[in-house]
Amino acid sequence: MSLPSSIFHSLSSLQKWGSFVRFSHTVFALPFALAAMLVAARDQRGWPGWRTFGLILAAMVCARTCAMAFNRIVDRKFDALNPRTKNRHLPSGQISLASAILLCALSAVGLVAASYFLNPLCFYLSPVALVLVCFYSLTKRFTDYTHVFLGVALALAPIGAWLAVKGGNLSPLEIIQMTLLAFAVILWLVGFDIIYALQDYEFDKSHGLRSLVVAWGPQNALTAAFLAHMIMCGALFGFGLLCRFHVAYLIGWLIIVICLVLEHWIARRRSLNWINIAFFRLNALVGVIFLVVVAAEVIFQGGFKLR
Repeated sequence: MSLPSSIFHSLSSLQKWGSFVRFSHTVFALPFALAAMLVAARDQRGWPGWRTFGLILAAMVCARTCAMAFNRIVDRKFDALNPRTKNRHLPSGQISLASAILLCALSAVGLVAASYFLNPLCFYLSPVALVLVCFYSLTKRFTDYTHVFLGVALALAPIGAWLAVKGGNLSPLEIIQMTLLAFAVILWLVGFDIIYALQDYEFDKSHGLRSLVVAWGPQNALTAAFLAHMIMCGALFGFGLLCRFHVAYLIGWLIIVICLVLEHWIARRRSLNWINIAFFRLNALVGVIFLVVVAAEVIFQGGFKLR
């Protein structure tokens, strides 16, 4: 095999595995985790260090890879029956079940290892985090509130990043800030996951899979999603006040509100072909904007020093 073809084969394989775990969707949790890291480091009067930053990234990627691989494994039979998902890697045979299980296991080990090098608290909590991020995949079989479990799994990202920087050395104010940010992330996820679940409403209903869309119907579920996002906006506003943020954060907050309102307009007014726009592009933008304005506030307030 020539060098160019070898490189092409390696890139194709990497792309296949990245698509398998939807690596691009890391953009949802990562900005909130990095924003939490910056706020926690600000209170320490500095950047947490490149080592800590790298370990946080490694833990994030491993946790999400483990959760997505587990999801694909336990849902493979449903995916094979669903016209929207029948061409995914496991049902179509592009990736073997054994390979998927190995990736899931290695990612779990990677999370525990990264947590070990962060601090003892993160290491002790890493098995709990693994259980929580994987458990979501089973919830659609027994509860309508599956979106909430996914929200909790995603909210572990900012909590984990905060604890990675500070360990157990948290002030009461920091605990409130961290909890409020996690609450906002849960509501954000609940809202956009309900919108995403619209695509599978008929399939889920006919195959006994549960969600708020199935339980309440699309229109009522969309109303609940909108309320969740509006409460989320209130939580983010409160987070900014607690962190003593100013103009940059307020501008970003207003853009986030506009993005969420537009997302719901698309979900209600457009066909299901537009769901991916509402789901991915706008929510990715929400996360990026949040990270940018938090970083700007931390820098402007003089609490950010590379070291």
